[in-house]
Amino acid sequence: MPVVATRKQTRQISIGDVKIGGGAPIAVQSMTNTFTHDVDATVAQIRRLEEVGCEIVRVAVPDQPAVEAISSIKERISIPLIADVHFDYRLAVAAVEAGADALRINPGNIGSAKKVEAVAEAAKAHDVPIRVGVNAGSLEKKLLKKHKGATPQAMVESALANVELFRSFDFHEIKISIKASDVLRTVEAYRLFSSQSDLPLHVGVTEAGSLYSGTVKSALGIGILLAEGIGDTIRVSLTRDPVDEVRIGYEILKALKIREHGPDIVSCPTCGRCDIDLVKLVEHVESTLLTMTTPVQLAIMGCVVNGPGEAREADIGIACGKGHGVLFKKGKVVRKVPEQKLFEVLLKEVEKYEGRVSRK
Repeated sequence: MPVVATRKQTRQISIGDVKIGGGAPIAVQSMTNTFTHDVDATVAQIRRLEEVGCEIVRVAVPDQPAVEAISSIKERISIPLIADVHFDYRLAVAAVEAGADALRINPGNIGSAKKVEAVAEAAKAHDVPIRVGVNAGSLEKKLLKKHKGATPQAMVESALANVELFRSFDFHEIKISIKASDVLRTVEAYRLFSSQSDLPLHVGVTEAGSLYSGTVKSALGIGILLAEGIGDTIRVSLTRDPVDEVRIGYEILKALKIREHGPDIVSCPTCGRCDIDLVKLVEHVESTLLTMTTPVQLAIMGCVVNGPGEAREADIGIACGKGHGVLFKKGKVVRKVPEQKLFEVLLKEVEKYEGRVSRK
C-alpha cells in the first residue's frame, strides 16, 4: 500500500507545551478572526477551536489594545497563543512581554535590522520562538527586482537571509513559513527551502479563499508537501469560521494516514437506489460528533445492496433502505433498524465504541 514519504527530521522547538519538529506530531493550528482587544469574543472563539482539536492559536496584534488583551486571553484558554505582528516592532516586543507563547513576524515589513534585533532580544529573554513568515505579497523590493517577481527562489532567498539575520543576533528558536496564494508556487518554495535547511516548517497556502476553493487549494498544497515528508505544523487558510480550518486540517492528516483524530466518515455519493435523505443524515451525524476526538471509521451508505461490502473496513456503519436500514460492523450485518431509528442507533454504537477505546 502506498505510504507518505519519511518525514524530514527538523530541529525541534517548543511553543508553550507543544513540541514542533524533531519527530513531534504535526500540529494543527488556526487564527482567530475576532478583534483581539475584545477578550470575551476572542476567548469564546478559541474555546470553540479547542473543542475541535486546535493545538496552537494565532491572534492579530495590530495595536496596543490587542497587546494588553494577551495576558487576559491566556488566562482563559488551554492552548499556546501566537502573536501575529506586522509593521511595528514595538508591538512584537510588547506582545512577548505580555506573555505570548510565540511570535509571527514578517521581516519584510517589520523594519530595519536594528528593529529585528530588538524583537530577537525580547524573544530570547522570554524564551519565546519566532515564526519567520515569508509571504509572496510582501517580499523585499530588492528581491522582487532581482528575481523579476515573487518567485519561489525569491521567497526562499528572503527566508534564508532572515534566518541568518536572526542567527547573527544569536537567536535560533525559529520556525519558517513560505506562502503564496497559489498552490504550485507554494509547494515549490517549501521544497526548495526544505532542501537547504533543517528548520521546522509551518505549511499552508495563504489567502486560499472560501470554503470550496480554499479547501481544494489547501488540501492540494498541504497534502503534496506532507506526502513528501515536509511540514511540522499546518494551517488551512479560509475566508470562513476558523473552526472549519481545524476540521479540514485534520481531514488532510487523516486522509494521508499521518494522524488519527475523531470520526472518519465514509459515505456514498447517492444514486437512484437511495430512498433516504442521506445528505441530511450524514450532515447530522457529522455535526453531532464535531467535538469527538476518538478515532473511529463510520460508514453511512445509501443502499443495503452494496453498503456493507463497499465499506467493509468501517468500525461501524449503516446501510439505508426504504423504510429501514441495516447496522453493520467491519462489513458484517448485525441487525435491521427502522429508518426513524438509524441516527439514534448509530450514535449509541459510537458511544459504546468510544467507551471501549477509552478503557483500553
